[in-house]
Amino acid sequence: MHTTLLPSRKPLSFRVPLPALPALAALAAALLASPATVLAQPENIAPQPAHTIARPEPIFNGRDLSGWWGAETENPADYLALTPDELTRKKAQSLDNIHKHWRVEDGELINDGHGLYLTTDRFFGDFHLMLEYRTVAGADSGIYLRGYPQVQIWDTTEAGGKWNLGADKGSGGLWNNSPDAPGKDPLRLADAPFGHWNALEVIMIGERVTVMLNGHVVVDHARLENYFDRSKPLIARGPIQLQTHGGEIRFRNIAVREISPHETNMALLRGGPMRHAGFDGPRFEQVFNGLTLAGWAGDTDSYEVVDRTIRCLPGKGGTIYTEKEWDDFEAKFEFLLPPGGNNGLAIRYPGAGDTAYVGMCELQVLDDTHPKYARLDPRQYHGSAYGMVAAHRGYLRPVGQWNVQWVRVVGSRITVELNGTQILDADLAAVTDFMGEAAHYAGRTRTSGHFGFAGHHDPVAFRSIEIRRIEAGADAASQPR
Repeated sequence: MHTTLLPSRKPLSFRVPLPALPALAALAAALLASPATVLAQPENIAPQPAHTIARPEPIFNGRDLSGWWGAETENPADYLALTPDELTRKKAQSLDNIHKHWRVEDGELINDGHGLYLTTDRFFGDFHLMLEYRTVAGADSGIYLRGYPQVQIWDTTEAGGKWNLGADKGSGGLWNNSPDAPGKDPLRLADAPFGHWNALEVIMIGERVTVMLNGHVVVDHARLENYFDRSKPLIARGPIQLQTHGGEIRFRNIAVREISPHETNMALLRGGPMRHAGFDGPRFEQVFNGLTLAGWAGDTDSYEVVDRTIRCLPGKGGTIYTEKEWDDFEAKFEFLLPPGGNNGLAIRYPGAGDTAYVGMCELQVLDDTHPKYARLDPRQYHGSAYGMVAAHRGYLRPVGQWNVQWVRVVGSRITVELNGTQILDADLAAVTDFMGEAAHYAGRTRTSGHFGFAGHHDPVAFRSIEIRRIEAGADAASQPR
């Protein structure tokens, strides 16, 4: 087993029937015309069924605090590990505090600058959040995403006293990311003057966050780091929190739309929900034409091309690989697992032998949820560098749904991002603990080779396969990062 940004647009208003949302795929502006608009099909991506864009749902009813409880800056993984009864008690214990510091007036949610942060009862995975806020001089607030800090909201004036912390750059940044990390500082200052309402939109796909403030993109598909443990990914589902301290803040027209897997796949393959066909970013090469295995070598008789996918034949195996070789590169693709499905990615494969040992590695492609795999070594589950480094689990879509994966290989370092969440970041040259003898993994120091798929008798399918070379000293800014 082995950017170019869309033009700014007017802030949304939800006092009238909720409008359609911006698209998470190509030609986003065209999608604003109708709530039933069909997503445009990006080129070089396998055709998929037409989908509609759903309307957002209000999560604040404009009357009271129903559907909310209170929490502090605390690791959401901790309270999500509680039993249902324990979590119910925790929520109930917070209600006196939130009613003391939060109130509703004329459809507005108002905090006095103190107390616990308002937290949704509902948990969200991939979502599009829309709200309006108005704050006062000296105030400091933010939006926690799945319980993680935060999309920053603050007084951006010099008189506010926080220019030394970056307030002069504006609101909307992922302030708790590491210094110089993408998204930490907003791309532009877009705050409205005091006394005016600000329109904020947040699109979260996996760990990737896009923020629009008053119609301007201020964070473009950046990873939100796990503030509580930067070595781990964010949890897959969690609450939205309204954080506040230091001064009054008002919210209104708070609505959320959960984003479908189809939409997230289109956005991830594009490199972000605000990217479009003309995006002037890193150029990828289409290595599968959707019709034949032209440009591929190896055990091609063990695979078939069907519905613009490469699929391993049931009961067959072996490795197929691109005729081209790659040194440092980035690959992106979709894959579909059948129940119990098992395959792998051949990384820097020499063209013969078992890629898990003679190649740089085999990256597992596996239905982690199947009972027959319940007792595997952690280094055998999906996304792992087989036998060497375990990937984080829990980010595969249900069997029968397409997943999107990015793989970045630079030197001996390999990074895997699954459905927008980074599940592996490892330097294979530094590995000292192996499953079996270290000598078996001699290929891990290879500096070039082919990219391919290592079949293990199951009809795992791949599509939308693109690769780009990363030149020495070239950009470090593409995803995953």
